[in-house]
Amino acid sequence: MKDDQLDLIFKALSDSTRRRIIDRLSKQPAQSLFEVCAASVAEDGVALSRQTVSQHLAVLEKAGLIEIAWKGRTKTHSLSISEDHIVAALWLTNYKERGSKT
Repeated sequence: MKDDQLDLIFKALSDSTRRRIIDRLSKQPAQSLFEVCAASVAEDGVALSRQTVSQHLAVLEKAGLIEIAWKGRTKTHSLSISEDHIVAALWLTNYKERGSKT
């Protein structure tokens, strides 16, 4: 895996809001922007603007963590975990023996 792709993945995962979006999409795929915004309010009690959520979704899409589909005129978002994402997560295990005392 190239460094730039690894950077995109870790950047996407570095934000707690994006991680919560990933959690929601893993439970219920094919959510519209409105549904992602509404879930944020319902689950976290935090109202995020559509623009803010759109920006988070764009970062996740750029990292390849979500995929976009159209249902009629509605754009939907679903989780899309590839082998590259698994490799990125496993990358940290290379350092388990060297850096961890647990």
